[in-house]
Amino acid sequence: MQFGKFFRKARKQSGFSQKQVAEKLGIHQSNVSDWENDVSRPDYEKLIALAELYEVSLYEILGVDPPSFL
Repeated sequence: MQFGKFFRKARKQSGFSQKQVAEKLGIHQSNVSDWENDVSRPDYEKLIALAELYEVSLYEILGVDPPSFL
């Protein structure tokens, strides 16, 4: 699955540049670029931080539907 497109979409909808996201998460801009281009994936802590920063659920940022029992 290509999670990068969902990371990019959420970032753009939130109005952040890659540089701004990197600064807020204390990482290099190249990390954000790598995530969005499916070169690498964020660790769990950064994934949660991205969802909070973009004000979306983890399901939304990953582009998956929540389980039916929720």
